[in-house]
Amino acid sequence: MKFNFITPKTSQKIMNNVFILSGVLTLSILIIILGYILVNGLPVCSPEFIFGDVADSGKSGGIFPMIISSLYVTFIAVLIATPLGVGAAIYMAEYAQNGLLTKLIRFGAETLASIPSIVFGLFGLSFFVIFLGLGWSVLSAGLVLAIMAIPTIFQVAEVSLASVPSAYKEGSFGLGATKWQTIARVILPAAIPGIVTGVILAITRVISEAAAVMYAVGSATSIPISMFDPGRPLPLHLYVLATEGVSLPNAYGTATVLVIIVLVITFLTNYYVNRYQKKMMGK
Repeated sequence: MKFNFITPKTSQKIMNNVFILSGVLTLSILIIILGYILVNGLPVCSPEFIFGDVADSGKSGGIFPMIISSLYVTFIAVLIATPLGVGAAIYMAEYAQNGLLTKLIRFGAETLASIPSIVFGLFGLSFFVIFLGLGWSVLSAGLVLAIMAIPTIFQVAEVSLASVPSAYKEGSFGLGATKWQTIARVILPAAIPGIVTGVILAITRVISEAAAVMYAVGSATSIPISMFDPGRPLPLHLYVLATEGVSLPNAYGTATVLVIIVLVITFLTNYYVNRYQKKMMGK
């Protein structure tokens, strides 16, 4: 015998409230974390702190060399990971046939994305620093972060390319375009917003990594000039300040600068992606 204790209308209201509560809780967690960091870190973020050199191993002075190191390794990682991730996604979406090889590639990407970052750091130390002889440098750290970023860019780009309406391709082929011309001039422009989203996700992950770079980048507190110079990105500097008890206020200040950089990158990229979408739609 079936009993209906709750009417469909009541169950709908309950689930609506559950989903609204989930969204509010998610937003609250973000606000609490950001608020706690900003309240503790903003008083430290003076111009001298942001643009000054490190003194007393981070106990005083600024963090400008760490900001340059973070941007340096992130730029190298994105420069290497983006063409590789997007290229693999194009192959999977437009050229590969469903079979063992495609299953292995997807399995490999999923496995790569789930490996702990400290393992990437140990691999970078063994392969890039020692075996290839690149030493502790921003190049070694950038290569490690590139390997971490590839699965994110690949997975998001593949979904974006696959979601382009087939009518676009059929129309392009109908006008006599080749497959590559269709990919370059029709599919890729339509999938750009999704691909950029994947790149943003990759940037926000690699720019916040400490464990992955701590074995590959060294811990120099000077500004890296060449790719073969060591450095100390912001997450690694934050780790040193907090775990070694150097200066907790400066640790909060470093965390605040790191959060602001991530927010600025995300905001600007979303702004230009929205402008690009409106331009594509003729608005």
